[in-house]
Amino acid sequence: MQVADDLRAEMQSGGLRPGDKLPGEAEMADVYGVSRDTIRRATSELSEEGLLVILHGRGTFVAEKG
Repeated sequence: MQVADDLRAEMQSGGLRPGDKLPGEAEMADVYGVSRDTIRRATSELSEEGLLVILHGRGTFVAEKG
């Protein structure tokens, strides 16, 4: 999944740091040229891996390391 891979790479390079809030689904869908459902699947996958924290009603954040 390209979106998940891109987000992983951003986290590894330091472009996205622990605690950073990701843009909303609609904005990310526009940036990547994919559907919001694709963004949801990518962020869900990264959440299951412990890389993102999804707080319903607040947003999606890069997980704190540790």
